[in-house]
Amino acid sequence: MDTRIQFRVDEETKHLAQAMAESQGRTLSDACRELTEELAEQQRKVIMHDQWLTEQVNAAFDKLEGGQSEFVNHEEAKLDMEARKMKIRNKAKK
Repeated sequence: MDTRIQFRVDEETKHLAQAMAESQGRTLSDACRELTEELAEQQRKVIMHDQWLTEQVNAAFDKLEGGQSEFVNHEEAKLDMEARKMKIRNKAKK
């Protein structure tokens, strides 16, 4: 089911926006609809990422509670991260 969205802008803004939309071969309604759809798609991506992140955090806590976690000290973590960065940089150079 389609929903109607209404908002107010001043006349000059409306006319300028209509002129720009028409110069692109579309109506102002088309442009507003496209923007709304783009915003909705961006929000879907945010929601999906949040769900993924929540799953990752929950999995990490499950590992911790199950005694399957492995902790490394700060220096080891820094060295590991530098090695990973170097590997990525080397791939980018090729």
